[in-house]
Amino acid sequence: MPIEEHVARELEALKAKQRYRVLPEVGGHGGRQIEVGGRRMLNLSSNDYLGLGADRELRSSWVASMAFTSSSSRLLTGNHPLYGELEAAIACEYGSESALVFNSGYHANTGILPALSTRHDLILSDRLNHASIIDGLRIAEAEYRRYRHADLDHLEELLEASAGRYRQVFIVTESVFSMDGDLVDLQRLVDLKNRFGAMLIVDEAHGAGVYGDKGLGLCEALGVAGDVDILIGTFGKAFASTGAYAVMRSLFREYLVNTMRTLIFTTALPPVVLGWSLTTFRKQLGMKEERRHLLGLASKLRSALREAGFEVPGGSHIVPVVLGEDRHAVGMAATLRDAGFHALPVRPPTVPENSARLRFSLRADLLTEDIEALAATMKRSKP
Repeated sequence: MPIEEHVARELEALKAKQRYRVLPEVGGHGGRQIEVGGRRMLNLSSNDYLGLGADRELRSSWVASMAFTSSSSRLLTGNHPLYGELEAAIACEYGSESALVFNSGYHANTGILPALSTRHDLILSDRLNHASIIDGLRIAEAEYRRYRHADLDHLEELLEASAGRYRQVFIVTESVFSMDGDLVDLQRLVDLKNRFGAMLIVDEAHGAGVYGDKGLGLCEALGVAGDVDILIGTFGKAFASTGAYAVMRSLFREYLVNTMRTLIFTTALPPVVLGWSLTTFRKQLGMKEERRHLLGLASKLRSALREAGFEVPGGSHIVPVVLGEDRHAVGMAATLRDAGFHALPVRPPTVPENSARLRFSLRADLLTEDIEALAATMKRSKP
């Protein structure tokens, strides 16, 4: 079969399963409202958890002094002084020896493990870790195994079975899982890491900005940030920018600068992005009340939906509603759209078969009335 015919058939199959995706044209970015297809709706699909992207005063104070261009990798002419300022600020707040900024969370997760691990090592990864971590596992030369999601008894079994067989064992996990909205038991993970001499890597993509007094993530909130060997965060979610960072010992930073392909072989971030990331990072340090409000909204919504009979896993600011078949998730999303709510369906292969869902990504600039109206609409529309 010619490749064109094969691709066309695959696309038709996706349409038949209601898994066909398009890139939507959206407008009105920068607030709790979003414009999609000419209609304004409440935005429940954004990762701007603190609403920083809508802060016009913050944007105005930042843009006046920014340079906008970049021209090469950091190892050539792209290492603008703002890189050093941003990394120093991050390391200082985390109480870490050093930090390293990357172009994206994907660059971080597909670059760190392949750089640090060898064919003599073992990587143990939570089964529901993000696709970028999975791709990093596949690129790395190390052997890897995926333990059952959040099943630290299973992880402990794998650690015991691997004792003495590898140069180094790495444990890699997210702190807040984006599809189920659940939190990992970081304190027990640290205990396992210490007991077995493993190296612990935690991705705080959905935790940074939301948890901890200073918004440094779930590791800060639980008091274990200093026990994590490499802590990864992103600017592309609660910090309303783009790029990512990792805090670590200086030795590891030096090694990654010399060996990490996704750092070495890519054009540096432009100063305008670095300056905005530094601005939003500093701003969010003091947004303790916004974090409290956000988590309160999530708790209220989760409770209301569970009382209405919906399956709502997790316990974070990400509130998934599992609806089962793809058509149920697509239909509910259409119903909500008609009622003025923008919430997209999440379908396989992003989630397991028969677990299609709506995923509400809440924001600190939402109102209690917004949550009450959403819950009431869901209740009336329950299949």
